[in-house]
Amino acid sequence: MTKKSLRKYSKKIVDGLEQAPSRAMLRAVGFKEGDFKLPQVGIASTWSNITPCNMHLDKLAVEASNGVESSGAKAVIFNTITVSDGITMGTSGMRYSLVSREIIADSIEAVTAAQGFDGLVTIGGCDKNMPACAMAMARLNRPSVFVYGGTIKPGPKKRDIVSVFEAVGAISSGKISEKELLEVEKTAIPGPGACGGMYTANTMASAIEAMGLSLGNSSAQEAVSENKLIDCRKAGEAVMNLIEKDIKPRDIMTKKAFENAITVVIALGGSTNAVLHIIAMAKEANIDIGLEDFTRIGKDVPVLADVKPSGKYLMSDLIEIGGIQPLMKRLLSEGLLHGDCLTVTGMTLEENLKNVNDYPPDQKIIMDFDIPIKEDSHLNVLYGNLAPEGAVAKITGKEGLFFKGKARCFNSEELALAAILKNQVHAGDVIIIRYEGPKGGPGMREMLSPTGAIIGKGLGSDVALITDGRFSGGSHGFVVGHVSPEAAVGGPLALVEDGDEIRIDAKNKCIDLLVEQDIIVRRKDKWARPGSDITRGALAKYRATVTSASQGATTEADSW
Repeated sequence: MTKKSLRKYSKKIVDGLEQAPSRAMLRAVGFKEGDFKLPQVGIASTWSNITPCNMHLDKLAVEASNGVESSGAKAVIFNTITVSDGITMGTSGMRYSLVSREIIADSIEAVTAAQGFDGLVTIGGCDKNMPACAMAMARLNRPSVFVYGGTIKPGPKKRDIVSVFEAVGAISSGKISEKELLEVEKTAIPGPGACGGMYTANTMASAIEAMGLSLGNSSAQEAVSENKLIDCRKAGEAVMNLIEKDIKPRDIMTKKAFENAITVVIALGGSTNAVLHIIAMAKEANIDIGLEDFTRIGKDVPVLADVKPSGKYLMSDLIEIGGIQPLMKRLLSEGLLHGDCLTVTGMTLEENLKNVNDYPPDQKIIMDFDIPIKEDSHLNVLYGNLAPEGAVAKITGKEGLFFKGKARCFNSEELALAAILKNQVHAGDVIIIRYEGPKGGPGMREMLSPTGAIIGKGLGSDVALITDGRFSGGSHGFVVGHVSPEAAVGGPLALVEDGDEIRIDAKNKCIDLLVEQDIIVRRKDKWARPGSDITRGALAKYRATVTSASQGATTEADSW
C-alpha cells in the first residue's frame, strides 16, 4: 500500500491547497510538516477524575499514543465521558449510567468521523465504557484496537465495592457496628482500576478480548502495572498493522466472534449486563445476536471460574495464574470456541493461543470440565406470562433453581431499599421493583443497593427479586432482571399486586404470575402509566428512542 492509501480519511482533512485552514489549526496543536503525510490515529480515552476506574487512563492514552507514533502514524488524543455506577448507585443519578453507553459511542463516532482519523485506539475503564467503545468501533468500521484500563488491586481481606454495599445491609440488621462499616468504607477501594470481581467491567473486558478486539490478556491486567503500560504501547503499534492490512472491526466482529464472547462470559460466570451489551454491540456490527443465542450456547458451556460475586476469588487472583487466555485455550480444545476467528493481531484466535501455557496445576480458581461450578450457563433467559419477551436471571445454582413466593411490590428502587433496611422484607417474599426499565426509569438503573442489602441481611437464599431494571455485576442471590416488556409500557410486571404468587423455575426457564388470566385482563384495563418529571434533555431523548431490554436497550432513530 502507498502512504496515501493508508490515509483513507485523513487525506480529505489535510491534503490540498483548499485544506490550508485545517493544517493551520493542526499546526497549533503540535503537528509538524511531516505529520500531514502520516496516517492519523485517534486515541479515544474515557479518562476522568470522577471514578477510580478511569482516573489513570490519561497515562495509558499517552502510552498508546507513543505506540502509534513509533509505528509511523500520527496520534491524536481526545476524551469522552464516563459515569460512575458505584458512586451513583441507589440514586437518581444512576439513570444516566446506561444512557452514558450511547453518549460515549456517539461521541467517539462524532470525533473520529469529523476529524478524519484513519485508525482508532479506544480505552475504557468502567462498565459502560467498554461496550460503548466496541459499538463505536463497529459503527465507524475503521482499523481499531480496544484497551481495557485494568482491574483494581484488592483492599484488605479481599474487599471491594460490593463489600461496602453488603456492609450497609449488615449494619441495618445489627451484624456490624458503625465503626466496622467505616473501616470497610475506608479500605475497600485502594486505588485506580475497575471493580475487582467478575463484575460488569471485567466481564466486558473479557468478552471483548474473546471477540478479538483487544490484544492477548488485555482483559487480565491490573490497572497499575507495567503489563498494562506495555499493552497500551502494543495496541498503538497494532493499529498501524491493521491499517496496512485494511483489517476493520466488522471483519473481526462476526457471528462466530460473538459466540466466542458469549462462551467466555459464561465460563467466567460473568455479569448479566453482558447480555444487554453483547446484543447492543452485535447490532452495531449488523450481526444477528439475541436472547436465544445465550440459551443455545449456554446449554453446552459450563461455569468454570470460582470468582466473585458468587465465588471466592478476584480478577487479581486470576491474573496471577495467567488471566483468561489459558481458559480460552481449554475451551478451544473442548470445541467450545471458534479458533478461526480473525483478531486485532492480524492472526486467528487459535494462532494467538498456540503458545499459551496452561494454568499452574495447583490453582483453584478455574475448575476442570469434569468438576464445573455449574454444568451449564448461569445466565438463564426466562419466559412466561410475567416476561413474554424474556427476562435474564443470574443463577449459579448456589441459590437453588426454583423459587415460589408472594409478591412485595415497589414502584422504585428507593422504596424497595427502604423496606429492606427497615426489616419489612421477609423470607419467602418476591420483591418486585418496577418502572425501572429503559423507558420507565428512564435509564434502567442497577439494583446493587437492594441486592447488597439483602445479602448483608443474610436473606440471599430466602428472598427473590424481580425487576425491569438491571443488576450490577456485583449482584448475586435469586435475582431476575431485564423483564420485558417493561412495566412502563404496560408489561405484566405493572399488573402484579402485593400477595400474588410468583414462580421462578430456572431449570425449565420459566417465570410466571400465578393469577387467573381474567384477573390480569381486568387489571390491565384499569392500569395507567405513572407520570414522569423527565420532559427534556438526555433522559427524555433516550426514553423516546430506546428499545426494549430484550433488544439490548439501544437507541434507534426512525427511518428517514
